[in-house]
Amino acid sequence: MKVFGERLLELRKEKGVSQAALAKALGVSFAVVCYWETDRSEPTAPNLVKIADYFDVTTDFLLGRTDF
Repeated sequence: MKVFGERLLELRKEKGVSQAALAKALGVSFAVVCYWETDRSEPTAPNLVKIADYFDVTTDFLLGRTDF
């Protein structure tokens, strides 16, 4: 799921949101966001949906199944 971490980092920077602010918005810890971005951990399905909703993208985009 290496694509996920890269895309999450890219989306977060494009939106100008800190890891701490994203963590708070998603209801997870700062460390969890850091782990996701560095591909040390993968989000659960419910968290993947929250991330997609937050950034207004599809889960397929986050998972690298599509490029748009």
